[in-house]
Amino acid sequence: MRIRRSVSRFFGVLVVPAISLAVVGYFGSYAIWGNRGILSLQNTHAELGLKQQRLAELRDSRARLEHRIGLMEKNGADPDLVEELARTELMTSAPGQVAVSRTAP
Repeated sequence: MRIRRSVSRFFGVLVVPAISLAVVGYFGSYAIWGNRGILSLQNTHAELGLKQQRLAELRDSRARLEHRIGLMEKNGADPDLVEELARTELMTSAPGQVAVSRTAP
């Protein structure tokens, strides 16, 4: 009977805190070295910076395209834009060819 009490006391005093310590140690180590832990926070911030830079570049590109579309959508298209588009699209030629622009009669 005394042995049984000492064994149950042993488990009560040592095993329960050991299990609790193991659980806290597991989650604590995951909080430090895990996928979303403190040590991976620097990598996450670096990736976030790259993504924000890419987003800024895409927004600038989109703003430029929206501006050009706005110039073409007006009642009368911007003459400078029309001339630029015509030169880029119509005056392209293969090497050795010469493009001659026509004058209006």
